[in-house]
Amino acid sequence: MDGATYNQAVYQWMQVGSLSIEVGFMVDSLTAVMMTVVTFVSLMVHIYTIGYMHDDDGYSRFFSYISLFTFSMLMLVMANNFMQLFFGWEAVGVVSYLLIGFWYKKPTAIYANLKAFLVNRVGDFGFLLGIAAVLMYSGSLDYLEVFNQAPVMAGQTITLFGNHAWSLMTVIGILLFIGAMGKSAQVPLHVWLPDSMEGPTPISALIHAATMVTAGIFMVARMSPLYEYSETALSFILVIGAITALFMGFLGLIQNDIKRVIAYSTLSQLGYMTVALGVSAYSAAIFHLFTHAFFKALLFLAAGSVILALHHQQDIRKMGGLKKYLPITYWTSLIGTLALIGFPGLAGFFSKDAIIMAVHESTIPGSSFALWAVMIGVFVTSLYSFRLLFLVFHGKERFDAHGHPPHESPGVVTWPLILLAIPSVLAGYLIGTLVYGNFFSDAISVMPQHDVLSAANYHGLIGFITHGLLTAPFWLAMAGLVTAWYLYLKRPDFPAKIQQRMMWLWQILENKYGFDAFNDKVFAGGSRGLGWLFSRVGDRVLIDGLVVNGAARTVGLISRVGRKMQSGYLYHYAFVMIIGVWLLLTWFVV
Repeated sequence: MDGATYNQAVYQWMQVGSLSIEVGFMVDSLTAVMMTVVTFVSLMVHIYTIGYMHDDDGYSRFFSYISLFTFSMLMLVMANNFMQLFFGWEAVGVVSYLLIGFWYKKPTAIYANLKAFLVNRVGDFGFLLGIAAVLMYSGSLDYLEVFNQAPVMAGQTITLFGNHAWSLMTVIGILLFIGAMGKSAQVPLHVWLPDSMEGPTPISALIHAATMVTAGIFMVARMSPLYEYSETALSFILVIGAITALFMGFLGLIQNDIKRVIAYSTLSQLGYMTVALGVSAYSAAIFHLFTHAFFKALLFLAAGSVILALHHQQDIRKMGGLKKYLPITYWTSLIGTLALIGFPGLAGFFSKDAIIMAVHESTIPGSSFALWAVMIGVFVTSLYSFRLLFLVFHGKERFDAHGHPPHESPGVVTWPLILLAIPSVLAGYLIGTLVYGNFFSDAISVMPQHDVLSAANYHGLIGFITHGLLTAPFWLAMAGLVTAWYLYLKRPDFPAKIQQRMMWLWQILENKYGFDAFNDKVFAGGSRGLGWLFSRVGDRVLIDGLVVNGAARTVGLISRVGRKMQSGYLYHYAFVMIIGVWLLLTWFVV
């Protein structure tokens, strides 16, 4: 392949006036990276599922779902127009609904999949409005046609409320990003992702670590020719990403469910990717998406291996000392954890440092706050990651062996772990090509004033690593590691004392900052209240009472009056006729 971009319409779906809606594909450097991630992680999950879901009643149904998901995700990343993008976008949402609620007899799984579906609908409404705005002002849904009109659209304004004029590009950028906030779980539309852990573990790896949640990141990178014309939209993205990266990381510190710890880690890392998008470091965001997919899928699948070994126990307080029983799971988990915290030489180190350096170079409003957020986030990530590793694999044994000690998972489960551990180590060495090279020049546009990646000093792999050893992120990560070792291995009584001393803070984190309570009371409670009002007043009083029963009562009343007039006596009828004639004569005479 000579590196040329493939961009062709396969067939025309419909013609509406001058608007042609087509099914077509664009395969460029950005698509190629996404296809590599989707297909490789999907393959590993398919293999892993053979062992993990072996005894499940829905074995065949599960494979049909994950195959449909992979198809939908590939349609999304290969689209060359907004219509097909939206088709893939909605399809992965529907399949994720089916997969999260795969165990449909569990009430918590049904609640979780409904929550995911509804929250994503909120984001998708904004996304649809953004696409509508693009169509209204460009007259096309084709990517290249819209991107070519971007300079003209950048000078246009749109009136939303009153007489205040907004930049068209700002409105389009924010509306499209609201879709990404739902799909990529950014505050405040993040609430669905931790609950989605109710689905089987392979789904946590496939959807909620490597592919579906990164669809929003991919979409913003794809729309870089539009976003470059609105610093307001970029600043909005930057601040949302920084809040997500920092505050979702804090929640990972107190979780006791092995999968939920990794889920909050995913939220935090998605925040890092979003921060990179906000400072126009699109290639750094995609590079972190690329490296993160491998080590996060690895961590989820390793967690599934632990859950299998402990007869579906997920509470890390009831684990411990598993290193000698699950050696392959332990060493692959260690690699994934080191990659996640950004240990020098591993994949996460290169991608995370590239983002932090880009934020440091940025002058976009909010970049100073974002820099503090991602720096503190490095320490927090290291702390909860090694808290998980130490509580699960080290220390004294706290698990119930059920009569026999746990043993390593079968090869069909451990081989995907080994194969994911390899890119978790090596993927970062592509940084020179993917981030600081011209690999994405055909897919991503960055204006000179926003080009923070060229401003960052990159002097080759060795220089990048040695420079990283001297900067704050490395020492913050090591500080998190040492703190976790001291709190959970050296002095395991300390965390309980800290919790007692800072109960108010622990309760805030335990309540997830009140997002779920607010949504349940205001939106869910409000919807139920509105439903009750429509049922009691609208349905029973107005429709049943006034229209249906009211009509029946009116007919009954007329019937009762008419029945009295039909007496059967001739003189009654003659009297009525005479009165009638008299009234008519009076009317005409007057």
